[in-house]
Amino acid sequence: MEYDPSDADLSLASLFAGWALADELQRRLADDGFDDARFADGVVFQHLVGGPVTISTLAEKLGVTQQAASKSVADLEHRGYVVRRPDPVDARARQVALTERGEAVISTARKHRASLDADLRQALGADEVEQARRLLLAVVDHLGATPSLRARAVHPPR
Repeated sequence: MEYDPSDADLSLASLFAGWALADELQRRLADDGFDDARFADGVVFQHLVGGPVTISTLAEKLGVTQQAASKSVADLEHRGYVVRRPDPVDARARQVALTERGEAVISTARKHRASLDADLRQALGADEVEQARRLLLAVVDHLGATPSLRARAVHPPR
């Protein structure tokens, strides 16, 4: 039986729209040479844009064990997006920092998100897109998630 998207409630409609936008962003990143970038990388990157952090701090911010954080970092390091280095304050600790490639994928993703926004405003109307954006942010606020956005502490759904 075929699904009729017009039957989607707000939760599903916003989820499907978010997935479609994420897929388009990934396609554009791949076209720019970041074909190994993953949507989930942003969950780690949000904690590195302000500068290097220790593995333990990263684990705490991600809400995972140090072992899980180290595994994510190892994968990102293998793909050239981050580097591990000794902490200048605590020789026992290791810091994680974005590489030039890491900075570049973030910059490129920001550029493409702005371009997608402009494309949608052109295709669907600037007022409609702005109303949708404001509605979704009001939903985020109503559900109490604004503080985690402000703190760059966004987690994927559990």
